[in-house]
Amino acid sequence: MKFSPVNPDSLIRPLVKTLIGVMGFQVVIAAANLIFPPDMSRAQTASAVALDRNGAWLRALPVDNGRWRIRADLDRTDSSFIHRLLRVEDERFYFHPGVDATSIVRALLSNIHAGTIISGGSTITMQTARLLSPHPRDYGNKLIEALRAVQLEMRYSKREILALYLTLAPYGGNLEGVRAASLSYFGHEPESLTLGEQALLISLPQAPEARRPDRRPANALKARNLILKRMADANIIGASQANEAMNEPIVTSRFVFPTLAWHTAGRLAREVKGLQATVVTSIDANLQTRLEAMAAATAKDQGPNSSVAIIVVDIKTRGVRASVGGGGLERPGGWMDMTRAIRSPGSALKPFIYGFAFEDGVVAPDTRLMDAPTRFGDYQPEDFDRVFHGEVSAKEALINSLNVPAVAVLNRIGPEAFQGRLEAVNVPLFVPKSGLKESGLALALGGEGIRLSDVALLYAALGDHGLARPLAYRLADEKTTGGQRLMRPEAADRVISILRETPPPEGRLPGPLMKNANRPAFKTGTSYGYRDALAVGVAGGYAVLVWTGRPDGGTRADQTGREASAPLLFDVFDQLQAPSRVPQSIAPGNAPKGLRMMSGDTGKASILFPPNKATVYVEVKDAAQKLNVVWPLKLSARGVRPVQWYVDGQPLKLDENGEWSWSPPTEGFFELSVIDAEGHEDRSHVRVKAIRGETR
Repeated sequence: MKFSPVNPDSLIRPLVKTLIGVMGFQVVIAAANLIFPPDMSRAQTASAVALDRNGAWLRALPVDNGRWRIRADLDRTDSSFIHRLLRVEDERFYFHPGVDATSIVRALLSNIHAGTIISGGSTITMQTARLLSPHPRDYGNKLIEALRAVQLEMRYSKREILALYLTLAPYGGNLEGVRAASLSYFGHEPESLTLGEQALLISLPQAPEARRPDRRPANALKARNLILKRMADANIIGASQANEAMNEPIVTSRFVFPTLAWHTAGRLAREVKGLQATVVTSIDANLQTRLEAMAAATAKDQGPNSSVAIIVVDIKTRGVRASVGGGGLERPGGWMDMTRAIRSPGSALKPFIYGFAFEDGVVAPDTRLMDAPTRFGDYQPEDFDRVFHGEVSAKEALINSLNVPAVAVLNRIGPEAFQGRLEAVNVPLFVPKSGLKESGLALALGGEGIRLSDVALLYAALGDHGLARPLAYRLADEKTTGGQRLMRPEAADRVISILRETPPPEGRLPGPLMKNANRPAFKTGTSYGYRDALAVGVAGGYAVLVWTGRPDGGTRADQTGREASAPLLFDVFDQLQAPSRVPQSIAPGNAPKGLRMMSGDTGKASILFPPNKATVYVEVKDAAQKLNVVWPLKLSARGVRPVQWYVDGQPLKLDENGEWSWSPPTEGFFELSVIDAEGHEDRSHVRVKAIRGETR
């Protein structure tokens, strides 16, 4: 038999055509992917969150239509919740390309058998695609959803897709995302969730309105328990765990989100945009909480129309540690941020008049000045108490806040020069009446307006030897260097030394007898008509401003800075000496991480035995494959009690002696983890080897 020779071209040509066809198909797919990208607009908008310097929640802003969509932070989300969510919703999440063919076929067969759509077979990625572009559920849209899921997989990592899902998933009402749901339903971040809480969060996105626990608790309970049963049937959890979680009470109401530093946190949150809309402020939530309560009590005591503003500045970094904008949102004008309001400083600027005069050589602290009726052109000031004191020193004039000497010194250095030196450090003054170019010598007594935050800036400069720097409201903006010279160090230090001798408010011990010798160098100010009462001081490395008054500028009878604000100023300084109680942190990235791997040298939870990467030998009774351990391993850890131990993610129970012990079931590698009462975690990867002993 003869065989005809094979023509190589007859083999190559079909192969080339096939390759060209495949490449052409890929080009079409790539072009379609570029021309019709997924709509990511919803992913680009999230509730802006303002955190304190330690990561504690201050305030968040809702997105459009009042919805709370707080971006998910996988590093601060319970790892066991993520594991169980994927086991229930998308077991092959990390292996499929966005579409799980096995799940789709199984769902299709189930729907045919039931005669209706009972299962969609959607992966987490497909659900994310639907959340990005909501549409009715039918087979046509399911195909589009699958194509979009593939596009997402081409553009983002699995971790990013999971974070998107946990940011956009609906949880009932105006709640979107697992953080908003956990905070609203449970009152805490999702970094540590009970098994019952996890099951509820897994069940809600499938029917968020029908299962809302605050509206339909019976439906929520049924759905939660169904998830627990499914997890037990799939051996994701044990039956005893499921039964115990089913006995957890279901939540029936929602928590109100925290709103600390309402004015400042809201302003800073509005300035950030995008999915990563989180701003870490310089504010200390502990201190802010205490001062807000004090401000509310003071405002209440001073009358129905009164308000209070407090600013605390760390002089070293210029970080604003507390910013109280009012006496409470429920009070008249409570929505106004009085820390940024332009008000009359009264006599609060007198220290700078004397400081500039000391620097220019116009007067010295011991220079004798006349406190007597004096006319300066067409302006004739009077002392606040309408009593003149005759010849006094410049030091005595500043301590007693005498008006005539202050105007005389300002007249020597020039009001324009004084105002120019303030403007040189970006502190403007504002003329109160239109048509007036300047207030002249009256600015020594508060004749021009100034932002209250700028008054705090000026006193922080006094406390920093005359160096002025902007106030920092974000932690990232705090600095210890730079600035502009307001006055020479020796002049600023002289002013501070004089102000330390100012008599304390009534009921306070004189400065030399105060505890810790922490004598505030302070000055008060009262504007015309008692509209503004200020007390500003420096002590212990802080500059503090306290303002009381009416937000509408109305007058108040006999409410002076010394009587209405100075006592609160001293109370604030007392709070600065109080021990800190750091609140629970929710800052992403750099805050303590509950249920996340942490190194053992953090000073938090730390495994002492068995140490990480150790080989542990256990004595066993026989040579069976399943170990029959003679002496269980005694586990030891450092951390806030009580602690909870886990082996390969499964919780251990205390032994009959109430101690943590572990009998390894087999030889091999295990991961042990311990979580203390504050949610801090440490892990240890160990290898277990058996030593065969005698049968006992």
